[in-house]
Amino acid sequence: MDRRAVIAAVGAALSESLGREVPALDEGTRLFEDLHLDSTTSLELLMAMEETFDLLIDPEALDMDDFRTVGTFTDYVLRQLGSVGLGGGAR
Repeated sequence: MDRRAVIAAVGAALSESLGREVPALDEGTRLFEDLHLDSTTSLELLMAMEETFDLLIDPEALDMDDFRTVGTFTDYVLRQLGSVGLGGGAR
């Protein structure tokens, strides 16, 4: 999966979850401080990633560091996508 495609999907999911357009994202954009995510919008973001990429994400296995920035969240999604072929993370 192309990293830019994942970032674009994250941006679309953020816009939907937050109910507003998000500014141009870069990998350093902080999810909580810059975009004002909260626990509810974080879960909505995860559900959107599950739907978009056909993943099954266990919220209990998440690390808050995965939500620091758009870049760290993109890394998380890419790791989950990589595990799909290995029998983990897929539905």
